[in-house]
Amino acid sequence: MQTRTQTDIWTYPDASWSATDLRGFDVQAIDGGIGAVDETMHEAGSGHLIVDTGPWIFGKKVMLPAGVISHVDVEARTVSVNLTKDQVKQAPEFDETRYRESTYRDELGTYYGGARRDDRPL
Repeated sequence: MQTRTQTDIWTYPDASWSATDLRGFDVQAIDGGIGAVDETMHEAGSGHLIVDTGPWIFGKKVMLPAGVISHVDVEARTVSVNLTKDQVKQAPEFDETRYRESTYRDELGTYYGGARRDDRPL
């Protein structure tokens, strides 16, 4: 079975999700809610969500690559991700000064690529 590459982790699994304004959607980890989408990026090869975890992790924001999204429910306004709450809690904090840098995305891609729980093929 192939693993996802660094570029794949930044690509929306369903192209239609990249055309949806996900700001304000609730984000659900495998084991419960983790916050809400604060910002989105839809550029090819760098798609991601900035999630505000609110009081759950004391206002921490995290950047989630689009490739960790498992489902989007537009009617319920929820985004489900293939991560546990602990994986999100232990993730590097969002760095708004570096998030456009490819080296920063590479670092996050390495973390999330290793943190993913599913082994879906490309």
